[in-house]
Amino acid sequence: MSGAGTAMVRIATRASRLALWQAHHVAGLLSLAEPGVVVELVEVRTEGDRDRVQRLDAMGGVGVFTREVQQAVLDGRADLAVHSLKDLPTEPVEGLLLGCVPRRAESGDAVVVARPLEHSGDSGSGLEVIAEGSRVGTGSPRRAAQIRHCRGDLQVVGIRGNVETRLRKLDEGEFDVVVLAVAGLVRLELSDRITAVLDPEIILPAVGQGALGLECREADAATLRRLQAIDDRSSHLATAAERAMLSRLRAGCHAPVGVRSGEHEGRLWLHGVVLDEQGTRRVEARVEAKPEAAAESITSAESLGVATADELLAGGAAELIAG
Repeated sequence: MSGAGTAMVRIATRASRLALWQAHHVAGLLSLAEPGVVVELVEVRTEGDRDRVQRLDAMGGVGVFTREVQQAVLDGRADLAVHSLKDLPTEPVEGLLLGCVPRRAESGDAVVVARPLEHSGDSGSGLEVIAEGSRVGTGSPRRAAQIRHCRGDLQVVGIRGNVETRLRKLDEGEFDVVVLAVAGLVRLELSDRITAVLDPEIILPAVGQGALGLECREADAATLRRLQAIDDRSSHLATAAERAMLSRLRAGCHAPVGVRSGEHEGRLWLHGVVLDEQGTRRVEARVEAKPEAAAESITSAESLGVATADELLAGGAAELIAG
């Protein structure tokens, strides 16, 4: 129980082990920025947590891990929501504001292989540790399409469940390989399970992967100030550009779309890719911010994302997304 005058912040979060790690991480950042603040977690079960059988795209895909968490903020049970930013739809929710993106972790993907190959003539994409014909489990159409594009010999099949569940299915022999986010494995202290990290220039990460997105009510000035105190500007700008690209493409967070972002001579750049579901067709574009529009504002970052999407669309991306 907090004493009179003590600041209290309530964080809405999913109840998975990884989501709770993320919420506790944010709680730690808030406490460092404002010593004495009391942080309470409000655990929420989402549609995606309740149904672990159906494919995410069959459930509507967009928002299955975020809607109920957002509602907890809207109805006042919590002051802010912590999301894996790659799961957060780009369409804003009325009354909520994406107020903070803390410092981003590694954005790439890792393969965890039951029996890795010791030798291979592959060029080093990270896929060389996977034996020919292996059964590869991933719940991401983006990963599946890019892996199929590089390795047509592999059997890429769907998998559901949290990180621990997917690793258990691997260990029980249901799959030969699973592909997971590097950030999630590191956060859960499971980095020793990583067989290889996929080259992000070949298997491009998801929009917002490795980053957290913190939402609060638009009218809650006190919480917004707290979030701005722990915001990482470069992470926020990069993910704003990535999300603007995804929004312009009219593609959900489960579409076969990948992106990388970085800086060159102080200017933000984006490298986007769109594939068809089978990975047979692929369109990519790389765009750098103009010198006069250096990555100094969310608006300029979003303009870069739109420009990247427009190049992808000019190359036929809409047809690939539509299937």
